[in-house]
Amino acid sequence: MLVEFSVVPLGKGESVSQYVAECLKIVEASGISYRMNPMGTVLEGDYDQAMSVIRACHMRVMELCPRVITSIKIDDRKGKQNMLDSKIASVERRLGIELRK
Repeated sequence: MLVEFSVVPLGKGESVSQYVAECLKIVEASGISYRMNPMGTVLEGDYDQAMSVIRACHMRVMELCPRVITSIKIDDRKGKQNMLDSKIASVERRLGIELRK
């Protein structure tokens, strides 16, 4: 399963990189496969593992801020693994080029 999430602290100004860094410490320590992107982070793992990481991130930012919005998008496909890389590779094969990373 792929799960993309973002944790947004409200009332903390325009720059939120310190809160993103707090979340990425949790993600990195979890051992789950992930990719950070400019708008969020994508996790690959089972449901319980991914939701546990997201909950920990949400709760950590709640410790630092009075209000937090966490958005979650799930792509759950039976029998598929390594989707972080294979979904991109599939598009690259169709295009005949390697995409910018």
